[in-house]
Amino acid sequence: MPTVFELFGIRYFFYAGDHEPMHIHLENADGRAKVYIEPEIRVDYNQGIKPKDLKKALVMIENYREEIIKSWVEHH
Repeated sequence: MPTVFELFGIRYFFYAGDHEPMHIHLENADGRAKVYIEPEIRVDYNQGIKPKDLKKALVMIENYREEIIKSWVEHH
């Protein structure tokens, strides 16, 4: 489970050999979520992450999108 980074108490990670479309998993003390990276950034599901934290996470995903894509390519 490669962790791409941790910011504001949220861990952003992939599962080894994860499936397409490109996405990233999020996890914090409150819950988990999955966010698609391409073709656009959008939430697939959210199980318990507070809306304000998810909003921050989406901004971070947008800001670090290229790094996330590079990490996905390296691990898949």
